[in-house]
Amino acid sequence: MLGRAGRPQYDEFGEGIIITNHSELQYYLSLMNQQLPIESQLVAKLADNLNAEIVLGTIRNRDEAVQWLGYTYLYVRMLRDPVLYSVNADYLDDDPHLEQKRADIAHSAAVLLEKCNLIKYDRVSGRFQSTELGRIASHYYVTHSSMATYNQHLKPTMSTIELFRVFALSNEFRLIPVRQDEKLELSKLLEKVPIPVKESVDEPAAKINVLLQAYISGLTLEGFALVADMVYVQQSAGRILRAMFEICLKRGWAIPARAALDMCKMAERKMWNSMTPLRQFRGVPGDVIRKAEAKQFPWYRYFDLTPPELGELIGIQNAGRLVHRLVHQFPKLDLQAHVQPITRSLLRIDLTITPDFQWEDRVHGTAQAFWILVEDVDGEIILFHDTFLLRKQYTTGKSEDNEHSITLTVPMFEPVPPNYYISLIADRWLQSETRLPVSFKNLILPEKFPQPTALLDLQPPPFSVLRNPEFERIYSSSIPSFNKIQTQVLEALYGSDENVFVGAPTGSGKTICAEFALLRLWSKKDQKHPRAVCILPYQEMVDQRVKEWTAKFGELQGGKEVVSLTGDSSTDLRQLQIGHVIVCTPTQWDMVSRRWKKRKHVQNLALLICDEAHLVGGEIGPTYEIVISRTRYVSKQTEIETRIVALSVSLANARDFGEWMGAPARAIYNFPPSARPLDLDIHLQSFSIPHFPSLMITMSKPAYIAIKEYSPTKPVIIFTPSRKQSRMTANDILSHCLADDDQDQFLNYDPEQLKQHLDHVSDQDLVECLSHGVGFYHEALDKQDKKIVERLFEAGAIQVLIASRETAWSLPASSYMVIIMGVQYFEGREHRYADYPVADVLQMMGHACRPTVDERSRCVLMCQQTRKDFYRKFLNEGLPIESHLPTHFLHDFFLAEIAEETIENKQDAIDILTWTFFYRRLTQNPNYYNLNNISHQHLSDHLSELVESTLADLVTAHCISIEDEVNVGKLNLGWIAAYYNISYITIDVFSMSITEKTKLKGLLEIISSSTEFESIPIRKHEDVVLRRIYDRVPVKTENNRYESPAFKSFLLLQAHFSRLQLPPDLVTDQALVLSKVVNLLHACVDVMASNAYLNAMGAMDLAQMCVQAAWESDSPLKQIPHFEPELIKRCKSKGIDSVYDLMEMEDEDRTKLLNMTPGQLRDVAAFVNAYPSLEVAHEFEAGEYTSTEPVSLKITLSSGEEDEEEDEESQSEPVVIAPFYPIKKIPNWWLVVGDPQSRQLIGIRRVTIPKKSLTIDLKLTLGAGTHKLHLYVICDSFMGCDHDVALEPIQVAQGDDDDSDEDDDDDEDEEMNDA
Repeated sequence: MLGRAGRPQYDEFGEGIIITNHSELQYYLSLMNQQLPIESQLVAKLADNLNAEIVLGTIRNRDEAVQWLGYTYLYVRMLRDPVLYSVNADYLDDDPHLEQKRADIAHSAAVLLEKCNLIKYDRVSGRFQSTELGRIASHYYVTHSSMATYNQHLKPTMSTIELFRVFALSNEFRLIPVRQDEKLELSKLLEKVPIPVKESVDEPAAKINVLLQAYISGLTLEGFALVADMVYVQQSAGRILRAMFEICLKRGWAIPARAALDMCKMAERKMWNSMTPLRQFRGVPGDVIRKAEAKQFPWYRYFDLTPPELGELIGIQNAGRLVHRLVHQFPKLDLQAHVQPITRSLLRIDLTITPDFQWEDRVHGTAQAFWILVEDVDGEIILFHDTFLLRKQYTTGKSEDNEHSITLTVPMFEPVPPNYYISLIADRWLQSETRLPVSFKNLILPEKFPQPTALLDLQPPPFSVLRNPEFERIYSSSIPSFNKIQTQVLEALYGSDENVFVGAPTGSGKTICAEFALLRLWSKKDQKHPRAVCILPYQEMVDQRVKEWTAKFGELQGGKEVVSLTGDSSTDLRQLQIGHVIVCTPTQWDMVSRRWKKRKHVQNLALLICDEAHLVGGEIGPTYEIVISRTRYVSKQTEIETRIVALSVSLANARDFGEWMGAPARAIYNFPPSARPLDLDIHLQSFSIPHFPSLMITMSKPAYIAIKEYSPTKPVIIFTPSRKQSRMTANDILSHCLADDDQDQFLNYDPEQLKQHLDHVSDQDLVECLSHGVGFYHEALDKQDKKIVERLFEAGAIQVLIASRETAWSLPASSYMVIIMGVQYFEGREHRYADYPVADVLQMMGHACRPTVDERSRCVLMCQQTRKDFYRKFLNEGLPIESHLPTHFLHDFFLAEIAEETIENKQDAIDILTWTFFYRRLTQNPNYYNLNNISHQHLSDHLSELVESTLADLVTAHCISIEDEVNVGKLNLGWIAAYYNISYITIDVFSMSITEKTKLKGLLEIISSSTEFESIPIRKHEDVVLRRIYDRVPVKTENNRYESPAFKSFLLLQAHFSRLQLPPDLVTDQALVLSKVVNLLHACVDVMASNAYLNAMGAMDLAQMCVQAAWESDSPLKQIPHFEPELIKRCKSKGIDSVYDLMEMEDEDRTKLLNMTPGQLRDVAAFVNAYPSLEVAHEFEAGEYTSTEPVSLKITLSSGEEDEEEDEESQSEPVVIAPFYPIKKIPNWWLVVGDPQSRQLIGIRRVTIPKKSLTIDLKLTLGAGTHKLHLYVICDSFMGCDHDVALEPIQVAQGDDDDSDEDDDDDEDEEMNDA
């Protein structure tokens, strides 16, 4: 006040006059002349501040609290003025830094928090652990004393009346008094407010209660002091009511939780629940609202009325359109639920949520939040709760984009209740709720699971038990002894020929169990070349296994060939012939084994090893299931025994699995998940942050702390949900190291020597991280970078490795501790975060296993609060697996068997189903497969219906025909689909979309929309990059939906032809597209050839473009390695336009023109030598040609290298040199005879050229008249080497009975057979 005396620009001095008591005079004088110290007020609020830090994770124990207090102003003042802060002399004597005093203060605050249930406090170790209540208090800024009040007063059956009372008791309002002059007005208000107040006017609680109700009712107040109090109450109401709602929610009390949520919305919207929901829209005329409220017409019926009816209802005719618009902007969701029992105590519910309202930015903003509640039959207990965020972009547009899928797991109790309720309640809108009763009338819970096999405490046998010195040497050099699991199964695997199932946790040495079965096979003398097939789920695992077993068995018994399959049928058949062990993925073996009737090697298979067999219940499950079912079926048909050995994680239903694969009860070993070679300590940490990126940032500190606490010196692997996240987490971990002033704490190697390794790393971010002892590893990393990271981690030079989720199956490293940061990944097609499959989590945990180094191992699993119980259950019990065959794969399975004539009628189809795991599980868990009764009649009806509907779909897609309602036969499209192993939907799309006028753009769109590309991942915020690519590629399309796999494939293919630089994620996706596209193009050619379209050659050109990464219009020189645009220009100026021109140049001129390093020249030479130079000779068979007899055209192809390479007969076939194509490829050629005038294709054949020449006899069916035909010889791999030969005109006479309709259906079919 005194500071205002004196105006600098007018006065020379100011005057201050204080009128006060004489006793105070001295005090005010001193204020003018001396300064008063500012004292810390922290102690009063210390408990709440400490709680906030504990919740954040910055303080975990008393010592850290003491350290934290050292940064406060309170500490500074305690040192300066100990007496004022009651620091006694005893503290100061031997403790100059007041550590004991700070510890006492921290202890007092912690005791206070513990008393209010906000933390758990272990007095001995001083550890703090935050509770749910603590998190709520910190999140909503509610004081600990208020939380104690809510703890005491909130009860599970509270209604709105009691909740208003509890709100009024909050500690936040303790300072609001009841003034004398307010009592009259308050007592008037007490009579006006709708919810009765129990207390009298004199009590502050009554005043708070009345003021909140007056605010909601919109009553006007007279006294200024009351208005000020009401503003304070209203400002606090939002957060306090939300806190009360979350407390009730966390405790699972349905009634008070709903009431509290309604109160939150009433306070926010300033209206009561009984008023019309139209009040929630701004600017609705008052008379419309008054009339709507006077009508007492239920809100849900407004949705069915038209604008005139609404106008009539309200009594204001021209307001009908306005009300109709608002009613349809009111957030309303449709809800469907599909229930599947997983175990007797756990249900899985798949929710499909569809928005049923019009989005308006002004009203809804960019997103709307909803609560999902699952309540018990009485509506009293919340069994599950979660939030659901509906974003604007998924409510407009196509209806299939607007469906949102959410998967919940809820507990089930016996006896089974009649139903549960699922509710979707809007977070901000009153009366916006969808409630769906889920009936359990027909629920049949699955059978109880059998007990796991006990792990016996057996003495490990000596290696001599193998009774073969060669076999013993393999193991004596690599492991000290067999572990307990290997010991227990040794007799079954090595001492008998029975089918065996071994279920044990990842990392317990099951690969050696598989080797026992191989050694058993090789110890028999009676078989000449016994073949074993080992199936692994992913290609990376296949490559690793081939490498491992080649090293192990390469010298055994004169050398064993361990080979892998490629997916290319001609190569695979050769591999099958030479290999002793064939390692492949389920899809590759499915391709080879589906034609078992014609392939002796498949029939004579001696041993099938199914590794990671629990993935029968995963995404590749249906194929895996069919492969095992087919092996048993073939074995039964041919009566040649094939032994099956399956290795998996611990299963809950292992008995079913074992019996299905033909293992006797004594050979089913299913050990419990705890039976590991090393004990695994699992720490579950849960987080309740719904926003995913914030969640990942929050997890990085606990992950760093876990490393420091549990594994300060031993290696650690951290798994993150994506490639991008693995880089971000690496940076986060390094930031935490920097904050601790110890940036290189994870580096255990001399930085100078490390630099030599880092010079070979191409990724600069990775170099930076590795130099501080942290590496990251993801699927898109360069091959050499991967190797260096693996080696540095294995050698212990770096201590922390951060890997992305996709590498869980292929990462060849193990560690002492594994941290799984988050168990959800972004699923772009359904625009939601989906849970990891449990199999992936188990695989990640399996990396924490080093039996030769450690005594035990650890795993820290960080997950969302809602998933904690689910993982706790499945990490301690076996994993129940179900078949996904009927939902995903049945059509293609049937089609393949019909094409091979294994299924000839409907009964065959049902018979073949009885061999599957699906049939085995159908009776055990009927509800999972939509079967509601397990009587024999119901079962056979269900199977018949399944077969009928599947075959009907195939008939609709023109893949098969059904005669006499029973017998099935393949049609041309079905044969093509089965031959190339592509989906029946894809082949149907091809046949419907392709016409004789389809050009390159059309072909690109059609190929991109194949269902084979549905599995391409769509990542978060990827549309930004895709938009930039779309701007740079030449072919545009009307249908640019950036979230669709089809559009993404369309862009990636064009980016490939334009050779655009892509980010690492898209490079891996592009490789996935390219690995499938040539196969699809071959099928496309066949579909077009079946219709006699000559533009099938367009698809052939597209195949060349895919392999060589160039546009049709580009120069053929572009395919040669190191040929940049500059060089191609130079060549053109010299008149060199094709690879052949380059071949014919003189060596000196060529070297001068190219101006390359020797290494580059070698690459060019390799390409030019592999480039085909075909010579084509042809002649028509002499004689008369009639339209009834096919005309024979003999074509001879020779590669022009006969004289040089006579002696290299045994060399493998040529391989395409294509630096941009991700897989090994053998060039194929199409021979096409067509009539360019009529654009008709007359004959076609696909061949692979051998070293020498090849003669083909092509039969052509021609109509009467003169034909000017052309012979086209087209390669599927190289550009610029095709031939277009004009054949001499040929005269065809009219035959006896010309049947020109069927001119070319047969020889197109023959093309397939020859291929």
